[in-house]
Order: sequence, then structure tokens, then C-alpha cells
Amino acid sequence: DGMNVLFIVVDDLRPVLGCYGDKLVKSPNIDQLASRSVVFSNAYAQQAVCAPSRVSFLTGRRPDTTRLYDFYSYWRVHAGNYSTMPQYFKENGYMTLSVGKVFHPGVSSNYSDDYPYSWSIPPFHPSAEKYENDKTCRGKDGKLHANLVCPVRVSEMPSGTLPDIQSTEEAIRLLNVMKTNKQKFFLAVGYHKPHIPLRYPQEFLKLYPLENITLAPDPWVPENLPSVAYNPWTDIRQRDDVKALNVSFPYGPLPDDFQRQIRQSYYAAVSYLDVQVGLLLSALDDVGLSNTTIVVFTADHGWSLGEHGEWAKYSNFDVATRVPLMFYVPGMTTTSVNQGERIFPYIDPFSHVLGLVPQGQSKKMVELVSLFSTLAELAGLQVPPACPEASFHVALCTEGKSIVQYFNASKEKVKEEKDGCDDTYRCFNEEPVALSQYPRPADTPQWNSDKPKLKDIRVMGYSMRTVDYRYTVWVQFNPNNFSANFEDIHAGELYMVETDPNQDYNIYNNTSHGWLLKKILG
Repeated sequence: DGMNVLFIVVDDLRPVLGCYGDKLVKSPNIDQLASRSVVFSNAYAQQAVCAPSRVSFLTGRRPDTTRLYDFYSYWRVHAGNYSTMPQYFKENGYMTLSVGKVFHPGVSSNYSDDYPYSWSIPPFHPSAEKYENDKTCRGKDGKLHANLVCPVRVSEMPSGTLPDIQSTEEAIRLLNVMKTNKQKFFLAVGYHKPHIPLRYPQEFLKLYPLENITLAPDPWVPENLPSVAYNPWTDIRQRDDVKALNVSFPYGPLPDDFQRQIRQSYYAAVSYLDVQVGLLLSALDDVGLSNTTIVVFTADHGWSLGEHGEWAKYSNFDVATRVPLMFYVPGMTTTSVNQGERIFPYIDPFSHVLGLVPQGQSKKMVELVSLFSTLAELAGLQVPPACPEASFHVALCTEGKSIVQYFNASKEKVKEEKDGCDDTYRCFNEEPVALSQYPRPADTPQWNSDKPKLKDIRVMGYSMRTVDYRYTVWVQFNPNNFSANFEDIHAGELYMVETDPNQDYNIYNNTSHGWLLKKILG
């Protein structure tokens, strides 16, 4: 009969969640989901920007295969006619539904969110989305601005609502329709927050008094950071409140008090998101489908909150590439629950919150590119084959190995040989690694360093994260034939996890690392 799938993807959410050990945040509903799930504490996106990351995990191919490093091409035309995860579920008898931001809208999903290939019915976009970047933030002057920091009264918003509230309502409506029609479904729900602007109902600020908010532990640009690695956070500079601060380009810094306000609003936006997730999961209980629905919760990439003197995504650091990732699988991650018993009762973040512990935690390095094969396996579908070396001509294959084998290992030590790797996947010394990459237009920060268009890319930073280190090489890249020249290394980074968890002390220049280059070249 097969399980349903509820796939929740959040925009720009780094793992500032109680279930990931964050002591400040109030995220009781996501923590409750975690307490019934297997949680991956080392999950990484393949590129820290929206469209490339989403196309990568929705097709199960890396950015060098989708050839999407910016926002301006549609993979089916530009790279190869690759099947997507929702398309595969649709072809296997599922009703596939998209709510909110799942594919990145625009050219990169053919202006249609890849409908009709991926979805059974046209995707839903909240009508309030079009006001996202308007002047809806009341400033100290009483006037409206297009700010970065933007707590609002929802009743004063155009049409009296916010996009994520509308997406939750639509997703709940669809759950009820699926229940009535007894249809097997794959429902993807894409939430906008905490993506900028940090626009959320103002009452969430109450959860985070400013005096409790600290700066990042390392709010300075590291001394040995190659300039090519730095992202100058151009997008936040364009918001009215940041513009007014007249911060120097490219390194800033932002004034301390404003840094704390951004951090406060990011946390508030996460709690607002948590409420939406709580309402959605509680509705899954209401329609009686919690026992037959796999729930996946993740994000497209992280977001720097002042670490390394950086903001936003657009880099290869953990703060930009690491994401939350958890899987609730009825009967597998939880023992089956009696009919009528609630699995996801809604928890109000404003009332007292008990810390909940994840059901199982895996420290294995995993990648979002593995989502396609993992969900196929969990749903009992045939797992798509591993892609050959060059797969532009192959419609159905995946470059990410299923991580279902790690689910049990999170609870107990499984026999060591379980962690073996097929040669077809990038795997080293039996230990999985996570690969990410980021393009740059030049060796020094430019106005387009964060989001270079394909034709302007000159350097590609290939980054490898293992349990012990993060190693990155910035190499010459030719956008005309999509080739990276590993003979021409412009800069390198090496951070040891144990002694330098925040990645502040680049030891690339005082280490021999020829073996690492061999490793990243697979």
C-alpha cells in the first residue's frame, strides 16, 4: 500500500533548533518531530544558494551535473532531462502536490515549478508572497520601509496575512482532501521564513529579549581567510535599514547593536516557522494520517549570522552549508501508536517548553543530494540506480546514495561493514564525506560575488567536509565548457573540526595537503 510523504523544506534555515542543541531558540514543535525521528547532525547542502541547492536535491544530481550555479537556466533544457523526486513518486502512483517555495520559482523551474512533470496539480503559491519585498515594516519614524529586520502586525499586512500562514492553511486543506479521497500522496511544503526579509508576527520578539542575544562567537573576518572565500552579503546591504547604516564594502562590519537585532529577528522568525510546522503536523494527526505518513524536515542551506564577519549564505562554511535533516518513519523511528493517540500535539512556544531529545541521532556526514534515493527506499519504491560518471543523457539516476542504512546505526553500533561504499559514490576510506561548492566571479569580493551569473564565473570553490576537517580548494573555472582546472588553484582552506569548530583558523598554508586534493578529485 505504501506510505505517504510529507516533505517540509525551509528557506535559509541553519540548525538553530532545540533538537540540535541550541539553548536560546524556542522550537518545541520541530523538537517534538525530532523526538520521533532520526536526526542527522551532519547534513550539508551541495551549494549554499536557493535555486542550485533545490534543483540538486530534487533531481538527486550535483550542481556540476545540473549545471545550475545561478538562477538563470532550466536543467531539462540546459543540462539533461533529469527526472525529479516528485516526478518519480508521481510515476509510481502518488498524487504529488507542491505548496509554497519548493522549486525556486522562475527560469530555473521553467516558470512553472516544473509542472506538469513533477506535480499532479499546479503548485500553490501564497498570494501574500508578492508583498514580501514591499515597504511593510514600520520604522522608528512611523513610516513604512523595506527593512531586513521586520517584525509586523499581521492584521496590518496587505490581505491581513503572511505567506507561510497561507501555505500552512493550504497544506492542511490538501491533507483533508487526500484523506477524503483516500489518495496516496507526496506533499511538499516549502516555507519562506527565515529567508530575508525577517518579516514575522511581532509577538515572537517577546521570546527573545535583546539582552539575551549575543554576537556570533567569531564576528571578525579571519586573518587567514582567502579573499575569494569571503561573501560580501550584498543582498542585505540593499535593505532600507542596512542601507541607512552606510557600511563599508566588502567587509563592513555592521554595528554590534544591529548585529544583535538581526540575530534576534532570525530567532523570532524560526519560532514563527515552528508554529507553522506545529499546526501542520497537528493537522496530520487530525486527519488520522500520522501512522501512514513519512515526514521529512530539512532546509535548502544555512545562513551566516555574523560568523567570520559574514551574513547570509553564499559561502562554503558550515554555517552556510549545514542544514537540519530529520526523518519520521512510522513503525521505524517510532513504535506504532494506538489509533486515535496523538503523535504531534501542537505545542505553544509561548508556554513553558520541555526539552525533548531526538529519537536517534546520526553523526554520519550526509548530503541533501541523497534525499531522492533515501525517500524512494523509505517509501518502498525501487531506488533509482547510481549515475554513471557522466550522466547528462540519463533521465533517471542519482548521485546521492540512500542513507537509510544509517537509520539503525543512530540507535546502536551496527556492524562496521554496513558503512561500506559502492565505488559509484564519492566515498573515502569507508567514511562518507559531504561535498559542497560555490562559484565566484573573481579572487577578491565584488558586488556580484554572492550571486555571479554563469557567464561571469571564473573560480569554483570545491569543499569537502568530513568528521575531522573541512577542506576547500578555489580553482580556475571556465563557464563556456563548465570545466574546473584543479592544476590552477587560486586559494585553499583547511579547518580542523576538533581544535577549530568555528572554522576561524585556516591552516592550509602550513600543512601538506596533496593527499586531500587526490581525495576531493575522487
